[in-house]
Amino acid sequence: MMEEISIVVAYDSHVFSQLYDEDFLASLVAISKPRYVVPAKKLKKYEKEYQMMRENQLQQEDPLDRYKLQKDLEEVKELLKTATRKRIYDFLLAEKNKIEREIKNLQPLKLKAEGSEEEKPTLTGYTVKISNYAWDQSDKFVKIYVTLSGVQHLPAENVQVHFTESSFHLLVKNLNNKNYTMTFNNLLKPVLAKSSSWKIKTDMILILCKKQQEAKWECLTQVEKETKEKEKASYDTSDPSEGLMNLLKKIYADGDDEMKRTINKAWVESREKQSKDDLPLDI
Repeated sequence: MMEEISIVVAYDSHVFSQLYDEDFLASLVAISKPRYVVPAKKLKKYEKEYQMMRENQLQQEDPLDRYKLQKDLEEVKELLKTATRKRIYDFLLAEKNKIEREIKNLQPLKLKAEGSEEEKPTLTGYTVKISNYAWDQSDKFVKIYVTLSGVQHLPAENVQVHFTESSFHLLVKNLNNKNYTMTFNNLLKPVLAKSSSWKIKTDMILILCKKQQEAKWECLTQVEKETKEKEKASYDTSDPSEGLMNLLKKIYADGDDEMKRTINKAWVESREKQSKDDLPLDI
């Protein structure tokens, strides 16, 4: 029995001794390894760069996130109006407060304002509204042609076109000491603003509005469409003479002074002839 105990003690002592040696060697290796210490100056630099990166991330806001949260908030508010159980009401109220906090914590997207003072070339002269243009279309684009002599010699930043889903605005700066603008609101059909563009050619600006749907446009704006429909309705009458009169009234209203004098003269001559025809014959 004593021999067995001695053997066990001797074995345990050998094991503990081996473990101690292994731990000692491991510690020795760890101590002997070269340690890389970041200098304090460089560490501060890294911290500053990291802080700037975090600030930039916080400044960015995905508009889609705000839109989704806003829609969630609207739906929760509607559910609150119909909730009758206290437990459900409290749950929805807590969710509403949570969404409102998330919206409040969203950092606004900080963008450099378009046309800031630093980016704007100095404006000289006066501004002219462009009224003469031509337009055409393909399956994918509506094309507007604007003729401006010498526009190709301007710096690229002097020609700007801003697109939205339903409009575009052209601004040409400092062309022969004048600024030129052209705005189209309420386009006939929606366009893809991000896919729209413009090109500067010799004495011409080509504006390309990307269609959302490959459909034919009868005109450029909703106003033009409504005007044409009204004119068509005024001509489409059961009495041909009434339609003719409406047409003559429009020509008279839109015509210049020479056109109005011509129409007046024709009208007077027509009335005089009718009066002569109505006179009784002498017997």
